[in-house]
Amino acid sequence: MRAMHLAAAVAAVLVIGGSATAQVYPSRPITLIVPFAPGGPTDVTSRIIGEHMSRTLGQQLVIENVGGAGGTIASSSTRRW
Repeated sequence: MRAMHLAAAVAAVLVIGGSATAQVYPSRPITLIVPFAPGGPTDVTSRIIGEHMSRTLGQQLVIENVGGAGGTIASSSTRRW
């Protein structure tokens, strides 16, 4: 009797688990927040790295420069998922 319950549970897990599929990551454009003004060395470096990331991931990458307050404004502008 116990083996029959175990077999039924395993079958149920296989049926339910087989229908789930993962989303393609990333499914929307990636935003890279740079905590310094545009035109500086940090901006140039982030654009070089961002271009490589975009080609590697096959996804659009948006670079957003948010300067001020020593990076506090940039860090507070990030969204928490």
